Amino acid sequence: MEIKSEIRFGDENVKKAYLELDSLKFQENQLKEWLDRAFNDIQKNTFCCIQIPKKLIPNEYTKRFGQINNLWKYDLPNGWRLFYTIKKDKVVVLSIILEWLDHKEYERRFKY
Repeated sequence: MEIKSEIRFGDENVKKAYLELDSLKFQENQLKEWLDRAFNDIQKNTFCCIQIPKKLIPNEYTKRFGQINNLWKYDLPNGWRLFYTIKKDKVVVLSIILEWLDHKEYERRFKY
């Protein structure tokens, strides 16, 4: 089942980090292109990614963003990962971007 959603950022720091990618060197600019593609895919179908089991949701996310009942992972190129949660706002489904990590940081965060 495909459900469209609106993209939002988990907080101002995540939004600021995304906007700053425009002014950085090529590698980070490429990361912005990957994020834009991911945001587009998630907008078209909020469930297009891999759901993380609830017991694996890092406590850091609850501390930073409030209660997180679900967590989704979008695999980006070169081992990067994008994490978001899905919430409803009346009749609008929101995909809230929490962060993106390289593979090494991803393994640390999820204790792999």
